[in-house]
Amino acid sequence: MNKKQGYILEKTERMYRRYGIKSVTMDDVARELGISKKTLYEYFNDKEDLISKVLDQAFVLHQNRIKLIEARHLNAIEEMLELYRMIHHMFIDYNPSMEYDIHKYYPALFLKLQEIRRKSIFDFAYKNLNKGKKEKLYRKDINTRIIARLQVFQVENLFESDLFSIQEITTIKVFREFFIYNLLGILSTEGRNIFNVHIQNLKASTG
Repeated sequence: MNKKQGYILEKTERMYRRYGIKSVTMDDVARELGISKKTLYEYFNDKEDLISKVLDQAFVLHQNRIKLIEARHLNAIEEMLELYRMIHHMFIDYNPSMEYDIHKYYPALFLKLQEIRRKSIFDFAYKNLNKGKKEKLYRKDINTRIIARLQVFQVENLFESDLFSIQEITTIKVFREFFIYNLLGILSTEGRNIFNVHIQNLKASTG
């Protein structure tokens, strides 16, 4: 990917997040970027190809943020707290209509997105759970593979269930309770003591 294509994807993603995908046409994208539609089609075959590459770039950026967290050599609890803060900032720009449009109008892309998201959540959770067990911060009896899969299941169903509205889920209050509830279930006594030190700072930093 060259610099020009990366710039187009970045600007297009902002438009999708603001207006949703269905309402943003290729003409809209070209106009916003100040280029001709012909130039836009030099980089992307059609709108579906553009959406696919927007999602690919967003995933790469997401993975890079996770790698930066992992590179800091934090303990398992601190890693989870940093992930929580990262997701909190992501919610600020979250537009549910973007994912709804992908699900309804581009089902193949939605399945791809779902598969990538599942793998990302599972991989991070699995590594973090094993790390926490080695550090004796998580209960030694937990089955890391099962718990990691349960975390994928919970995240997916949190968004798909009508028990909470999207507006409620993306408020920091609901997500914070969800996060604390799940973490407390796997902490050892030592881990719980460490977490109690962090929790007040967490509440103060995220409101």
